[in-house]
This record gives sequence, C-alpha cells and structure tokens, in this order.
Amino acid sequence: MSQTNFTRLPDAELDVMQALWQAGEPRRPSQLLEALRGKRNWSLSTIQVLLTRLHEKGFVTLTCEKRFHYYAPAVGEEAYRVGETQSFLERMHGGSVKSLMAALVECNGISADDLDEIARMLGGKEG
Repeated sequence: MSQTNFTRLPDAELDVMQALWQAGEPRRPSQLLEALRGKRNWSLSTIQVLLTRLHEKGFVTLTCEKRFHYYAPAVGEEAYRVGETQSFLERMHGGSVKSLMAALVECNGISADDLDEIARMLGGKEG
C-alpha cells in the first residue's frame, strides 16, 4: 500500500481490523462481536455494516461457506501501520522526521532507551 493510495480508517473500522489481525484466521461477524465485547458496545448489525464498508474499501475479503460469511484481512497489519505512519508524518510534520523527533522529545514521548534503539537501527541502515 503506497502513500498515494493509502486510505486511513475511522477508529471503528480500525477496531474491527485489529480484531481480524489478532484472530489470525477468517472470522464470522458474530465472532468479531464477541472479540470486541468490552471494548465496544456494538450490535451484530453494526459489525456487519463496518465489515461491508471494509469490504467495499478492499480491506477485507469475504467468503461464504454454507450459510455463514467469513471475513479475513486483505491488508496486512504492518502494511497498514506503515501507511498510517507515512500519512501522519506528512499531515502533522510536513514529512519531516526531524520535526516528529523534536515533538517526541519535547513531550517526553521518547526515552533514552528509545533513542539508543533508534541509533542502533540507523547504524544498521548505513552503507
């Protein structure tokens, strides 16, 4: 999923996707409703509407077995995370990683351990 065709999901649809990613296998709407119980107080019809939207956007696949509909992710969690991060970076920081890092340092959102890990990661990118 490239940045040019990235579609950011509303929180409700993202919650459904996260439940699907966590399941690791196709799920019926009723199974997703149960997985989201406690996080969301939704009805089965709400889950079905959200799954229909996700299917229309190409985020989930739909298979029918006997009388049951099964949904599975068509977009991987890591691919979505990368697209969301690129979108956030562009929207909030004009694409500047330096601006993002400065904001994280300013709000104490980054620890010394985080900085050490980032330095290690960047060291592996050299050459």
